[in-house]
Amino acid sequence: MKILIIQQKMIGDVLTSTVLFKVLKKKYPDAILHYLINTHTYPVVEGNPLIDEFIFFTSEIEKNSIKLNGLIKKVQSEKYDTVIDAYGKLSSQLITKFSGAKTKIGYKKKLSSFYYSNSIHRTKVPSTSVSLAIENRLKLVAPLNVPFEVVTPDIFLQPSEKEQAATFLSESGISEKKPLYMISVLGSNPSKTYPFEYMASLLDAIISVKPDAQLLFNYIPNQKEDAKAIYTATKEATQQQIFFDVFGKSLREFLAITSRCDAMIGNEGGGVNMAKALGVPSFIIFSPHLNKVNWFGSSEHPPHTGVHLDEDVKHTAADRKLAKKDPKNYYLKFKPTFIIPKLNAFIQSL
Repeated sequence: MKILIIQQKMIGDVLTSTVLFKVLKKKYPDAILHYLINTHTYPVVEGNPLIDEFIFFTSEIEKNSIKLNGLIKKVQSEKYDTVIDAYGKLSSQLITKFSGAKTKIGYKKKLSSFYYSNSIHRTKVPSTSVSLAIENRLKLVAPLNVPFEVVTPDIFLQPSEKEQAATFLSESGISEKKPLYMISVLGSNPSKTYPFEYMASLLDAIISVKPDAQLLFNYIPNQKEDAKAIYTATKEATQQQIFFDVFGKSLREFLAITSRCDAMIGNEGGGVNMAKALGVPSFIIFSPHLNKVNWFGSSEHPPHTGVHLDEDVKHTAADRKLAKKDPKNYYLKFKPTFIIPKLNAFIQSL
């Protein structure tokens, strides 16, 4: 059996969809499994022993119908028995439709019967202990008689990568004998970013509980000024424990450094998903416009803790829609006083 899984999305989605390889390989140990992903997401799945081959989707292919047709022909040449489209957008639908595979699986949506032989309904309310992101992906392999089981993604690092990270941290003045926390200080966009002054209060609270804790900031180059603003808003004692300029210069270096941390703390996003896949405990602040169960299952606590505004303030599905349009005002309701007791409990449990 030869199977192609398509997930042309962001890092967190590409990582989450690797659960499909886990359950497929368990059910069909001799199956050949390929993964079609965006080129920039490769580092998060590099070295995964369950994936036999990668096919890369680029921005050029997205913009050029001739190049997309060339990719479709490559997929056809592989003679897959099954194609699973976990992405569900036009480009992946076309690849699936014209793949030549007998079994074509994707999510139920308008015209899905044109592209797929098996259309899967997404669950809106979890019926298991995993997040909806995982539960809905696992439904994609049901037509292949793969039984449901609770699984989570993994990231695979080489021993040399971990050793290099340890050396880098040591040379940067960081002690392995003291707590080390990676801070997801900023979200991918303002609608997923806890207010700067509130985040500064949380960092101050961490240092008040663990005065010797060492804090690393996770941010990308174009976020440096915003990250600096949060740093400046913290107390002097906290600033002394922040290693602002210590970060990985590549995604693999970030992963290796995170693997050496005692916890990941901060805004929900790709960094948190990667930390969880590395087995690093996490404390996650969900945006008011998100449905927490989409990315956080009941089986995750402990060692992971997720917090959402709706746990402290009346916050309905209608509020979530409004929060997406006006994230700032809803975030301001999510005061640090709601989060700090839970954060303190998380830190004390490590």
